[in-house]
Amino acid sequence: MLLLPLFPLNIVAFPHEDLNLKIFEPRYKQLINECIEQNSTFGIPSYFNNKLQGYGTEMTVTQLVRTYPNGEMDIRTKGLRIFRIIDFHNPVEGKLYAGGEISYVNHEEISEEISHELLNLVEKFYLTINTPVNYLSSTHQPFSFRIAHKIGLSLEEEYKLLITKTEQERQKMLIVHLEKIIPIMQNIEKTKARIALNGHFKETDFLNF
Repeated sequence: MLLLPLFPLNIVAFPHEDLNLKIFEPRYKQLINECIEQNSTFGIPSYFNNKLQGYGTEMTVTQLVRTYPNGEMDIRTKGLRIFRIIDFHNPVEGKLYAGGEISYVNHEEISEEISHELLNLVEKFYLTINTPVNYLSSTHQPFSFRIAHKIGLSLEEEYKLLITKTEQERQKMLIVHLEKIIPIMQNIEKTKARIALNGHFKETDFLNF
């Protein structure tokens, strides 16, 4: 088991995800400075519902973008591997920040296969909300993780995706989610259209009874 410095956040970070962070708390200034100086990694376990969850993603600092006079930092990070917390220490002895004894989770190799059904649903979702998103950009990341933040998943649903081991299972989860949410979004868009017409002259169809 490995002792990994931990930076709990109210997010789900995924492997191979690029994540920008602003560091301002003294404990995390210490943690990030040590990671930069020692070329070491840290973990982001998810924290929600007033509880530290048992899984997270190991991160590496890829760039120190800016350092402020008060020691605050803007950094770029990248997700590496998923881990499970075996034992949590808050704080680590002699440090300001928390840490944990962790073990890595063995996920399958990255698969480039994407379900056609899922692709069609993703396209339908973005057409419904009229928001173009480049979700097919080439990146070394499973498709489910690549679009997880972009299709209206709750934090709990993103976390469930994180701990699901195979890409096939994760894509099935996203299909179920999109099949449920798209009709809701379509109804919202129809309601918005009706509201926009309120007070305007409308063309009406003759109805045959």
